[in-house]
Amino acid sequence: MAVNSTPESPLPVGEVSRLIGGWIDRLGAVWIEGQITQLSRRPGAGVVFLTLRDPSYDISVSVTCYRQVFDAVADVVGEGARVVVHAKPEWYAPRGQLSLRAAEIKPVGVGELLARLEQLKKALAREGLFAPERKKPLPFLPQLIGLVCGRASAAERDVLENARHRWPAVRFEVRNVPVQGVHAVPQVVQAVKELDARDDVDVIVVARGGGSVEDLLAFSDEQLVRTVAACRTPVVSAIGHEPDNPLLDHVADLRASTPTDAAKKVVPDVGEEYERVRLLRDRARRCVAAYVDREERGLAHALARPSIQDPHRMIDERAEQVTAQLDRGRRSLRHHLDRADSELTHTHARVVALSPAATLKRGYAVLQRADGHAVRDPGEVEPGETLRARVAEGDFSVRVDA
Repeated sequence: MAVNSTPESPLPVGEVSRLIGGWIDRLGAVWIEGQITQLSRRPGAGVVFLTLRDPSYDISVSVTCYRQVFDAVADVVGEGARVVVHAKPEWYAPRGQLSLRAAEIKPVGVGELLARLEQLKKALAREGLFAPERKKPLPFLPQLIGLVCGRASAAERDVLENARHRWPAVRFEVRNVPVQGVHAVPQVVQAVKELDARDDVDVIVVARGGGSVEDLLAFSDEQLVRTVAACRTPVVSAIGHEPDNPLLDHVADLRASTPTDAAKKVVPDVGEEYERVRLLRDRARRCVAAYVDREERGLAHALARPSIQDPHRMIDERAEQVTAQLDRGRRSLRHHLDRADSELTHTHARVVALSPAATLKRGYAVLQRADGHAVRDPGEVEPGETLRARVAEGDFSVRVDA
């Protein structure tokens, strides 16, 4: 409920602290889960002080409990353990501090942790974060590799030494972070984000040298899984050994069984690549030599053909055929011309024999009237009419007497 106050009528600090305490008292007892980061058990003291921290976020809260409450779980609970606490929020007004008064503490067992991880795994899988089509391929030869690992750890040494042994020119951008404990998740997430933001980083390797289920919980955290899923740079998970299987393995673009295996999968082996280049060069040389040999044999076979050995032979053969055909054509044409000439001579003789001029030459004459019509009947002319008489050598006029 809001409190009315003004610069002219401010509330005293004690009143504000009292109001806050009243609000917190009305909250009631709650069950909370966290990881114990600080534990204080003073000899002879009746109260135990501890700090609970959220592993995924940089948030902590102070917890107090009576010694008998903590003694019930003292054998299985220590710093770094995950616990579930039933506590009531309390406000210490003189110092303005919030704390939790624990009435019951329960350790979170491995079985329960695994069950929760399985539920989270199924939920993330339903969202498609583990889908194979989301996996990005690794570059063949990365120029700069981002490495997230513990400081001076065996995982860091394995990755660096094996990668440089395989490809001496490879470069690394290393981010040393806690790989277990309450600070692991936020710092690993921050390191991954920083490396992913750099354009010169070609691939990111997150490595750790194995451990128990509790030790690897940071790499199954939902915040880290979602961060890796959102990366534009390919991410390789190299957590623990072959049996270890945190959720980071499922969302990463490539899972390596060990940090050493990650180095082998991220960079090629220079010796193997030299050998592969040599084999390919030899294969190319053999292919070229075989091709040249095949073409030389084909060329030799072509040169051995008669048409190549004596290129004018075909022309000479065709020339004789052309000459024979030409002579045959000339003879045939001459024969046709002679026969046509004979036929023309005979036709001309018949035409001449049957022509009117030949008749005229035998002494006959053709009488024509003035209009040019030939006279065939004496009744066609009148006495005294002038006619034209045509003979072989010319014509002359005649007059009809009777």
